[in-house]
Amino acid sequence: MSKPSQSSRTRIGRRSLLKLAAAAGGGMMFDAIARAGEPPSPPADPSWSQSLGAGVDDRPYGKPADFEAGVIRRNVPWLTAGTESSVSFAPLQSLHGIITPNGLFFARHHGGRADIDPDQHRLMIHGLVERPLILTMNDIMRFPSTSRVYFIECAANGGMEWRSAQLNSLQFTHGMISCSEWTGVKLSTLLDEVGIKKEAKWVMAEGADAAHMNRSIPLSKCLDDCLVVYAQNGEALRPEQGYPLRLVVPGWEGNISIKWLRRIKVGDKPWYSREETSKYTDLMQDGTARGFTWQIDAKSVITFPCPEMPLQKPGFCEIRGLAWTGNGKVKRVDVSTDGGMNWQTATLHEPVLSKALTRFSLPWHWDGKPALLESRVIDETGYLQPTMAELRKQRGTNSVYHNNSIQTWQVKPDGKVFDVQIA
Repeated sequence: MSKPSQSSRTRIGRRSLLKLAAAAGGGMMFDAIARAGEPPSPPADPSWSQSLGAGVDDRPYGKPADFEAGVIRRNVPWLTAGTESSVSFAPLQSLHGIITPNGLFFARHHGGRADIDPDQHRLMIHGLVERPLILTMNDIMRFPSTSRVYFIECAANGGMEWRSAQLNSLQFTHGMISCSEWTGVKLSTLLDEVGIKKEAKWVMAEGADAAHMNRSIPLSKCLDDCLVVYAQNGEALRPEQGYPLRLVVPGWEGNISIKWLRRIKVGDKPWYSREETSKYTDLMQDGTARGFTWQIDAKSVITFPCPEMPLQKPGFCEIRGLAWTGNGKVKRVDVSTDGGMNWQTATLHEPVLSKALTRFSLPWHWDGKPALLESRVIDETGYLQPTMAELRKQRGTNSVYHNNSIQTWQVKPDGKVFDVQIA
């Protein structure tokens, strides 16, 4: 059979592009002919394909392309007195899929990053147990392993937005959340090994950082789905994520997922540590505080368009975002382009996992006029993500933690996007 001519191949390609544009609602346009001054289009060869590239030994540990140098974690300098007790935010606007690369996973420290020799690290399990143990890393890695995909979100994610829209940035309003595949040992397996006494009801987990970060956790949660992990996304934990060992408490505020894990104590009551009394409690309008509000309620955010990723021109685009819930699985996500007056059901993209990030999208033809973009999630328990007004009515404006309100992005006629709040 003879090959088709160059002209016929060109016509087939153009027809395919037209079909794709029609499938997208007629709004997507493709430029088939290169404009003057632009790089040559195939089949012409650009300069980088006319000479040999670097060999495999050039980068023994892979890193992103130089053109992606701006995709990094970022800190808000005025947020804390120093970086030793601060946070670097994940660039949600530049990420794809539900897994956060290890080098972009948000980082929160309370006493600076601990750099630990794994051969010297120990995990002590004691308290109301039958057989107290001190385990080396080699000991821990001999236990049966498991891998699970879970998100971790700082309870203060969005905390600067309680009173007004302050930071015109998706990275800074929502970047204290990330999602990984975690590999390690079930905490229940380790507790079985030491034998829990019948009067035990609580567990205290403590880190080896300078803050000796610690939190009280109900024993029932520890026996359910908590993991003691040593690997993240297929490689050993990074130092800023708790190397060589950390706790992962799925669906609960990230502060409880103790990094640099060194001690687990079993007791009959909570310890009421600094991080669960003066910190990580929800201050209410009347001055009282809610304690032990561990669970992350359902939340979502549109990641495109957003302040860092504006619209370039009117026409077809795909609204994209992320949704999550500590209650289990995301059931549905709705999207509004008019500030919540009307809603359309978005498409959820597989995999939809329990206590993990879920991708959603909705085709949209932007007419170039102002718009107010919002998303709201409903989880499998029926919980509906609230508006900021609803959340303030319930809790006032004194809080810092657990802001899971609907985010509003204002799209201007020039395509720029701004963080706003609707009264």
